[in-house]
Amino acid sequence: MTWSRRFPRPAFVALLAAAMFGLTALATQLATAAAAGPSVRTLTGTLADGATYKIEVPPDWNGTLFLYSHGYAVPGSPNPAQDVGDPLTGSWLLSHGYALAGSSYATTGWAIQQALPDQIDTLNAFARLVGAPAHTIAWGHSLGGIITAGLIQRYPHRFDAALPMCGVLSGGVATWNTALDSAFAFKTLVAPSVTVTDITNPTGNLSLAESAAGTAQQTAEGRARLALVAALADTPGWFTPLSPEPGPTDYVAQEANQFEWATQVDFPFAFALRAELEARAGGNPSWNTGVNYEEDLARSADAAEVRALYRAAGLDLRSDLRTLNRAARISADPAAVRYLERNIVFNGQLSMPVLTMHTTGDGLVVPENEQAYRKVVRHAGDSSLLRQIFVARAGHCAFTPAETIAAVQDLLHRLQTGRWGHRATNPLALNASAGALGAAYNVFVSGSHSVSTPPAFVRFRPPAYLRPFDARDARDVGRHLNPHRHDHRS
Repeated sequence: MTWSRRFPRPAFVALLAAAMFGLTALATQLATAAAAGPSVRTLTGTLADGATYKIEVPPDWNGTLFLYSHGYAVPGSPNPAQDVGDPLTGSWLLSHGYALAGSSYATTGWAIQQALPDQIDTLNAFARLVGAPAHTIAWGHSLGGIITAGLIQRYPHRFDAALPMCGVLSGGVATWNTALDSAFAFKTLVAPSVTVTDITNPTGNLSLAESAAGTAQQTAEGRARLALVAALADTPGWFTPLSPEPGPTDYVAQEANQFEWATQVDFPFAFALRAELEARAGGNPSWNTGVNYEEDLARSADAAEVRALYRAAGLDLRSDLRTLNRAARISADPAAVRYLERNIVFNGQLSMPVLTMHTTGDGLVVPENEQAYRKVVRHAGDSSLLRQIFVARAGHCAFTPAETIAAVQDLLHRLQTGRWGHRATNPLALNASAGALGAAYNVFVSGSHSVSTPPAFVRFRPPAYLRPFDARDARDVGRHLNPHRHDHRS
């Protein structure tokens, strides 16, 4: 299929770009003014596989390089090389003597297979054109977060520290299994005509899902079932970054926010962009054989909301859960699972300090991803190298430049001193560090305006990830797989 023609729609491309990077023309203008001056050397080029790279080196380079991995680029959208997530943070790093580098990756979509070697080739280009850095720090947003964690797992000798932000740290298999669970519930209880695997018409399938969700949202019964769909992915009930978080028992508002996450952000991945992944993997890499949805709901962060909305609608929740548990299941294609394991799942083995960062109200890459990563690192015995920090805000990768720079300062302190220090996970200290950067960096770009936004680091411990899968699980994956076809082709 020709992705640039069949998908995505322009509105979704714009929305996803905003969600991933938070950049607008205004932000770029602000950063350009802040970093004005001809002294920063910019180098660009093309790698052997067609990926492009961008390198920026300040005149007083201190020997440390930040290698940036960008987020998901929707097939058919622009895919330039990027060496920083937001230009204000980039200007701060350059003005403090740090060099920046990053590549475009040779392909768009779930491009981990290409991104990992392309990023290493970018490091090689930097060494050839600029010189070998004394320290290299891997960092990135969203899909770039999983790429960052993948780089330090696969090429640990090339890096000294890492900062995965809003990253898919549950790994590839787990995140697409979770997407399948939610889509499977939606198909079973709300929209039987949608396709959840083997998608041949991404645009039509997404339109069908969005239409069915819109219809369901008009009734109490439909909203209750949509809440159950959201709960199986642990989608938070908070959508707009600068809005107040709904109260803990304001279930009506929470479900309305989950509906926004579903129709504006999550459904395109579940009902359209999965086709790009399946084309890469050579089949369906996800399964729900053996899943007990009643048990998953009981462990979900949204369980109380679902129960309350079902009661209010006069619906029998147990009946719907029995329907889910009795529905014909989907098994995965073994070769496709092996592809997704390679691209990528985690073994938890760390050889350098790693600081992760997430918003608490992220409905695309839910903060439970951090629990999945923490768990596998703990099993590997490397917890002393890992710290995790959280920002109390809705949105995917919805950090201010000040919050990002405060995290960078934390990681640099650990790299320079060999210890994390008292502020590594202390929200008060982190907020003080971010606040001290001043008004220019404590901003959030919203539409065409830059909004003054105070730092919002908070103590937060995410619940358990509902469908974990890591390198240890890969040894026992065979019982889930069908070497021929699916149990239920839908």
